[in-house]
Amino acid sequence: MAGQMAGQPIFILREGSQRTKGREAQNNNIMAAKAVAEAVRTTLGPKGMDKMLVDSMGDVVITNDGATILREMDIEHPAAKMIVEVAKTQDDEVGDGTTTAAVIAGELLKKAEELIEQDVHPTLIASGYRMASEKAGDILDSLARNVTVTDRELLVNIAGTAMTGKGAEASKIILSNIAVDAVTSIVDKTNGNVVDMDNIKVEKKVGGRIEDSKLIKGMIIDKERVHTNMPKKIENAKIALIISAIELKETEVDAEISITSPDQLQSFLDQEEKMLKELVAKITNSGANVVFCQKGIDDMAQHFLAKAGVFAIRRLKKSDMEKLSRATGANLITNLDEIADSDLGNAKLVDERKVGGDNMTFVTGCDNPKAVSILLRGGTEHVTDNIERALNDALRVVGVAIEDEKLVAGGGSPEVEVALRLQEFAATLSGREQLAVKAFADALEVIPRTLAENAGLDPIDMLMELRAQHEKGVKTAGLDVYNGEVVDMWEKGVVEPLRIKTQAINAAAESAVMILRIDDVIASTRAPDMPPEAMAGMGGMGGMPPMM
Repeated sequence: MAGQMAGQPIFILREGSQRTKGREAQNNNIMAAKAVAEAVRTTLGPKGMDKMLVDSMGDVVITNDGATILREMDIEHPAAKMIVEVAKTQDDEVGDGTTTAAVIAGELLKKAEELIEQDVHPTLIASGYRMASEKAGDILDSLARNVTVTDRELLVNIAGTAMTGKGAEASKIILSNIAVDAVTSIVDKTNGNVVDMDNIKVEKKVGGRIEDSKLIKGMIIDKERVHTNMPKKIENAKIALIISAIELKETEVDAEISITSPDQLQSFLDQEEKMLKELVAKITNSGANVVFCQKGIDDMAQHFLAKAGVFAIRRLKKSDMEKLSRATGANLITNLDEIADSDLGNAKLVDERKVGGDNMTFVTGCDNPKAVSILLRGGTEHVTDNIERALNDALRVVGVAIEDEKLVAGGGSPEVEVALRLQEFAATLSGREQLAVKAFADALEVIPRTLAENAGLDPIDMLMELRAQHEKGVKTAGLDVYNGEVVDMWEKGVVEPLRIKTQAINAAAESAVMILRIDDVIASTRAPDMPPEAMAGMGGMGGMPPMM
């Protein structure tokens, strides 16, 4: 970028910076964003295909989940990264609908590009898109139906819809029931319905069939007892959760102990043993017969604990300690001197079981299982990983449905209905925003069209049929991709939380508007860690021509 002054060019941007302006910048950004949306488009719906992603280390991920695909793809282009953010936000907010959000964002930009070519100014398109997305939110609210924690059948259908097309179909019924049981058992009703997903722990173990997966009303810990002489099974467990290490403290300051004779050494060792014995006695005197320790347990202490018939595990994750505290009602203990009976938690059974060749500890029969665990099984590592992603989506979606208590039908039906109503809304507007609202309505139809395409059906026929049904007033008519027909999705049990749709449309509209408003991209190409001398050696002034 240079200015001219008395015949002498003045350089404003650092040499080697690239600048694209105006229509070219817009086209580049829109093209990049469309390419990203296109990459995940084939994964949409029950008949969507999966992607295999191989990272630089050679690790393989096979998935159908939009957010996972976009996260694993190494995306460089700045505008394309915005579409990745749409999917990421959708994943954080709702857990499902990530592909939908990315595809709608791409389609909105595609329609905007057509309008720009007809000389509609990007700011007009942006304001039209904003109006349309607000209106779409109102239309979706009017379509929503209510659901409560007790509507088990509906909740199972929601979980099933979230899992469909994610490689979990064969065992969808089992997994959906597990998901609903898990979420309903941790709902906190004190302040409205609040579902904290941190209270559900998913532990996966390769081996067995997916059908062997089960919900444990309690905790699973992927650890075994520290000493073989400890009992394998403890009924009516009194549980102590200890955060500090069960070993002798070392002095903070550098201290030296000089020993001059063998009997001094012996008395020193005896003293050490006695202190450890007292330490363990403090634990056993409180009545604890199970100890979970976040840090280490000294070998000698392990021996004393085993002699006292205490079941102990060491080096637990902090998150596991917190979940155990919720499940058993135990307090986390930092100072062993102050351990009391009231700090202990209760469980009917703590036992070590062999799962898939490894020993795991099960804490079951808790008084107040505010934390639950799901043990996932599957033939291979990739299968269990895939099932875990599908199950996570299902758990999140059921949680969202319980929190919001609002549902809409799935199968592309809300998109067709919103598109129809937006077309009617566009007709009431004057000015060029009308074109933008119409474009927004057309863009939403990409969802049913893609569902049809991915199932090998004729997208035009299916869209015509869908529109016809919605015009007749069947607001829940959607696409049954298995039989290639338009049916009532509500009766089919294909339902989704309202938040999936509102969040997807809002996030897509906002990011599309953001990308549309960019008309100048200035990119500095100099590597940040490259010394100026190296840059000079790369050709100095003869490198890139200064951009005007």
